[in-house]
Amino acid sequence: MADYITAEGKKQLEERLEYLKVVGRAEMAEKIRVAREQGDLSENAEYDIARDEQAKMEAEILDIETRLHDVVVIDENIDSDKVDVGHEVELMDTDTKETFRFQIVGTHEADPIHNLISNESPLGKAIIGKKIGATVTYKTRKGESKVKIISIK
Repeated sequence: MADYITAEGKKQLEERLEYLKVVGRAEMAEKIRVAREQGDLSENAEYDIARDEQAKMEAEILDIETRLHDVVVIDENIDSDKVDVGHEVELMDTDTKETFRFQIVGTHEADPIHNLISNESPLGKAIIGKKIGATVTYKTRKGESKVKIISIK
């Protein structure tokens, strides 16, 4: 499955990558230099810690580079009568009649607190491809819930 991301999410990843490559690497080189100056490297805990931090940072750089290579930027201006990644959707819980809105995004950007749900979440999977007016059942921790699609933007 494609790794979907918003244009803003991609920009944030690119900024983080640039920061790690320029600032992070320079700061890490300085930490290692200072730790080396403290003497015997075989018994130098600060040196070992700095090298571990460097390895973690390089792993993060590699992870971001891989993600950026594989992402599909969501076209947030898609015109469609069916729910798709990038759409903002308004739903109504059929039991409580409460309505709620969220945007469907890729897994890495999902943040339910900020109304961003993953296209791979149970609700996301259930409503992808559905039209306004459709009633959809999806699984929750407490069982099953039903929602009606009110609007798609």
